[in-house]
Amino acid sequence: MNVHSTEHGEANAPVLQCLWEYVKSAQEEILLSPYMPAYYAFMTHLLLCAPFLALDALGSVCQRVRLWRIAADASPPPSLQQWSECFWRVLYKYLICVLPVTALFQMVRSHALPELAPSVWQLFVEVIACFLLFDMLFYIWHLTMHRVPWLYRNIHQLHHQHRITFALAAQDASSVELLSLLLLALSSAWVVGCHPLSEAFFHLINSWLAVEDHCGYDLPWALHRLLPFLGGAPFHQAHHSIHSGNYAPYFTHWDHLFGTYRASSSHPK
Repeated sequence: MNVHSTEHGEANAPVLQCLWEYVKSAQEEILLSPYMPAYYAFMTHLLLCAPFLALDALGSVCQRVRLWRIAADASPPPSLQQWSECFWRVLYKYLICVLPVTALFQMVRSHALPELAPSVWQLFVEVIACFLLFDMLFYIWHLTMHRVPWLYRNIHQLHHQHRITFALAAQDASSVELLSLLLLALSSAWVVGCHPLSEAFFHLINSWLAVEDHCGYDLPWALHRLLPFLGGAPFHQAHHSIHSGNYAPYFTHWDHLFGTYRASSSHPK
């Protein structure tokens, strides 16, 4: 009877259980660290930027890569010096502001890790719910920063120093803006009540989409070409070019609903 019950339990265990047990057993102390969100956000962003750093380097010698650049006629790819300067600015802001404040935020959250992994369906639903909530909160906050002059000058204007964006520039913003966006992401997962594994997937995909939005390339395999409800890099480049409209980070429905949608162009002047 016990053998049958064990077999039945294993048969009904979530598909992701082995992954979750491995992560939890090997990395539990790290997962529970209050410094984990800021560290994860920073390192994930850097790693996801690496392919675009390679593309920027290839752009000087490869015509095909140059044709993929949205602003191919407006400016050359960012130099290694621009990447380096941007890296040190972002690192400094994470160390002095984002890391300590997000650590305090994490301390008020539950530190108990569940025994069971989420089902694949639960993970999918929770990640989608997080994105829909985050997209709405980001739209409201971004629109507010543009409509209130004091907020724009003191918080958001620094991010708009990049009229032509590149991947690492997604995090090149004021300390307050960087912190606010990370807190919006953490709060979205908290409100949805995500399993930690779902939350990790949400933050990973969120980082990728932010990098892709700012990468400066309209790639043939980009997600916005596969999923028409995503704006992608051309959508966000249009925002940086005209400094208005296209306030949502990823989806386009809020901009369509409130009349702030701006058509994107592959080659902004």
